[in-house]
Amino acid sequence: MNTKSTKIIFWISTGLIALFILPGIFFLNNPQATEGMKHLGLPLWFHYELGIGKFIGGLILLIPFFPKRIKEWVYVALGIDMLSAVIGLTNVDGFVPMSFAPLVTFAILLVSYTSFHKLQNTQKS
Repeated sequence: MNTKSTKIIFWISTGLIALFILPGIFFLNNPQATEGMKHLGLPLWFHYELGIGKFIGGLILLIPFFPKRIKEWVYVALGIDMLSAVIGLTNVDGFVPMSFAPLVTFAILLVSYTSFHKLQNTQKS
């Protein structure tokens, strides 16, 4: 795959991740969002911490000047968040299809991550 295709894949997948994550900051006080955290048995302060952290992480992935190491940690944190969401949802709601919805975002995150690394490797050579 050439560099142009990799850039397109990177920006589409990263843009989708940003579309999933960034608007969440505007819904932190939304009753559905807070009820969802209560449903999982998580404290409200964690809801705010996670929402703000995800927003900052989404910005870091989008803004090109952040160092590679910082972006790596954002990918790890968002991956842990998505997998933890699946674990929490299956623990509370059981093995129903909606419990696995965060895996869609996780898959897109993996595409963004792998294309990010392909771009980094082509810039080195």
